[in-house]
Amino acid sequence: MRTHLAVNSHMLGRPWGLPILRRALPFLPVLLMLAQTLCAQQAEAPPAADSPTIQELLQRIADLELKVKKVDQLEARVKQLEGEKQLHTSPQPGASPSSAAAPTPAPAQTAAPAQAAAQTVVQTATPPQKEKEPDQQADHAVPERMDMSNTLLRIRGFGDINLHGDNQRGDTTSFSLGQLNLFVTSDISEKFKFLSEIIFEGGPDNIYGVTTGERNAFGVDVERFLIEYSYNDYFKVAAGRWHTAIGYYNTAYHHSTWFQTTTDRPFLFNFEDRGGILPIHTVGLSASGMIPSGRLGLHYVAEVGNGRASRTPLTEEPVQNVIDEENHKAYNLAIFARPEAVRGLQVGFSFYRDLLAPANTPSVNENILASHAVFVRKSFEWLNEAMVIRHALVGTTRTFNTPGFYSQVSKQFGSLRPYFRYQYVNSSNTEPIFPDVGLRHGPSIGLRYDASEFVALKVQYDYTALRQQAAVNALGLQIGFTF
Repeated sequence: MRTHLAVNSHMLGRPWGLPILRRALPFLPVLLMLAQTLCAQQAEAPPAADSPTIQELLQRIADLELKVKKVDQLEARVKQLEGEKQLHTSPQPGASPSSAAAPTPAPAQTAAPAQAAAQTVVQTATPPQKEKEPDQQADHAVPERMDMSNTLLRIRGFGDINLHGDNQRGDTTSFSLGQLNLFVTSDISEKFKFLSEIIFEGGPDNIYGVTTGERNAFGVDVERFLIEYSYNDYFKVAAGRWHTAIGYYNTAYHHSTWFQTTTDRPFLFNFEDRGGILPIHTVGLSASGMIPSGRLGLHYVAEVGNGRASRTPLTEEPVQNVIDEENHKAYNLAIFARPEAVRGLQVGFSFYRDLLAPANTPSVNENILASHAVFVRKSFEWLNEAMVIRHALVGTTRTFNTPGFYSQVSKQFGSLRPYFRYQYVNSSNTEPIFPDVGLRHGPSIGLRYDASEFVALKVQYDYTALRQQAAVNALGLQIGFTF
């Protein structure tokens, strides 16, 4: 008579296999002794014949004990995770009374039935141990840990290289390196996110028509730098430096020519250090989110910050990153709609107000009223924006209104996208903040070719008519890319 005891390893893969094996584990030594006794009683069978069977049985028992040990380790890990969860969900100082009144269930109460059964088997197979004292349990408490994989920086790069020439006196046809943009983001936690744009840029600055800096030197600017807290889709708050929500273009296209269709931004939305007349950047606090409006898709943006510098000399940084020249703060309010009925349509308006303090002149109240209507889809775009910049000298009746608008349309045909843009700005020659702008208007026509998914080639011709000056004809080539 020969006794065989086989353990099917596939039982571990079944939902009921683990409890049966663990319940049978304490009885396996008894079965082994019984098998040895039966084998000894059968003298007609050679002892060597039973030896492989017993060795095989011992090996399977050892394998089974190893697997059970691994299960024990997994259960210990589950307990550790439940302890961490309990630490995270326990009431914190300053929590609302309603949250403190609903304590988190203990891990033993929330354990799955299968885990509870496994714990019962372990308690049956091992002798009971003396419960640890409270101070000993505190010494072995599971510490709260940070998942560093969620806070790793994500970096995306953008750049462009240009060839530009025009007939304006003093200009030369030149190759030029554009902006090298490092777009850095990080999810600090489920609610907090970090974002920044670090720009390496060559060439001199042009602030309100005043050129400063070396022509061929490279500089570094932190163009955006903010941390955002997202409570829900209806309320998000950010602190730092961002692109002011004036109109549409300034928040839709940031520091990368690869994203935009044209080689350059509309003149109204040029950056402050490239001759722009708007407060493109703001340092302060911003709140944004959705407005409950059903299929209308209303959104809001409310901003308060330092505004822009207005004192001379104009060689200083126009964005007040550290010190505001006035206690008065600039603020901006924008509302726009994205109706579900017309996919790709966005219409909205914004109102910006600030108090500027240029040297040797009275303070200037600045009001900017902007509106936009854009229609953007993958193969077609039509952008339209108009605004009025109003400067009123404090203590006088003198006011200066600067109207401006642009319209841009493009259509994609495969890898080719021809486009057309017309822009207009009309500023007084005695404007107190930017007297160099004057009247300028004219068309731009160009072609964008997507050489690959991440590389775009562009050619653009610009004609700009100026007040009391000769018109400017310009031609530019650009390669924009992302990596």
